[in-house]
Amino acid sequence: MAYSTISKPSLHFNTKLYTGNASSRTISGIGFQPDFTWTKNRGNDDNNYLFDAVRGTTKYLISDSTAVEGTTSGITGWNADGYTLGSSAGLNANGVTACSWNWKAGGGAGSANTDGSINTTSTSVNTTAGFSISKYTGTGSAGTIGHGLGVKPDFWQVKATSETRAWYGWHKDLALGDVINFSSSGAKSTDTSLFTNTAPTTSVINLGNSVGTNNNGITFVCYAFAEKKGYSKFGSYTGNGNADGTFIYTGFKPAFVIVKIAEHAGNWQLFDNKRVGYNQDNHVLRPNLNNAECTSCVEIDILSNGFKLRNTDGDGNNGNYIYMSIGQSLVGSNNVPCTAR
Repeated sequence: MAYSTISKPSLHFNTKLYTGNASSRTISGIGFQPDFTWTKNRGNDDNNYLFDAVRGTTKYLISDSTAVEGTTSGITGWNADGYTLGSSAGLNANGVTACSWNWKAGGGAGSANTDGSINTTSTSVNTTAGFSISKYTGTGSAGTIGHGLGVKPDFWQVKATSETRAWYGWHKDLALGDVINFSSSGAKSTDTSLFTNTAPTTSVINLGNSVGTNNNGITFVCYAFAEKKGYSKFGSYTGNGNADGTFIYTGFKPAFVIVKIAEHAGNWQLFDNKRVGYNQDNHVLRPNLNNAECTSCVEIDILSNGFKLRNTDGDGNNGNYIYMSIGQSLVGSNNVPCTAR
């Protein structure tokens, strides 16, 4: 049996670094047409901007903010190998060092999904890599939305686009009814009015009647992920509070890692394999903050089969944590895992 059904992960996820020039331009070399692009100014304090093909070009949400959807000359179009970047100062000012993380969904805006009691107006889905984007309008009554993945999602985040609300999400290693969100450093909380204490199914996510995820007449977007062997891993670990930290096995070399302490307040932490110093001299970005990347942090060591914590701080290695990891291609001709570092 093949180790993974995904022989080339970079056709589904890729990180792209670039330097701004204050002019409209094409960012290429991603290797596929992205449907979800998350961008961050690395060198200066500026927001995390999230764009997707379901909501449409130039429309952004901010992971470190509760603000409504905005419009900017950020991403003005997607193409077969990347995207067109406008002159937005936050993302393309002259000399700005920036980063974008790119996912492939269904190759465009998608179509309606009627699996749930609340129909999505658009769902764009990549069942191979376990990622979908869904847009829906709340009803104010508890219900379900279709995610299109064909398997149970392991992690999702929901954001109101037409109303100021926090991000609200769930991870498979949290209890049913628990909530954790990108826009806050806060600990997990329990609120079954946001997501009920009913487990997601292979077709739907369960929503409560809260204004945060289901306010009547308000539009929302949901980003949902499902684990795929050899490509992505969603799990949890307990830090040991030691510089010789906990090792987290993923089964592949991570290209992208997000970590969040669950039991008490602490920042989300984001790492990738493209920014300088990814082993024991990490350049850390934080999805819940607009800060420039920390270039002197020592947080994790990325290994051939997982990642190892290298700091004693509470944001990564001194408590109970959830994580999301996506891997890079390290399978051989027979689709078996690579063991070399």
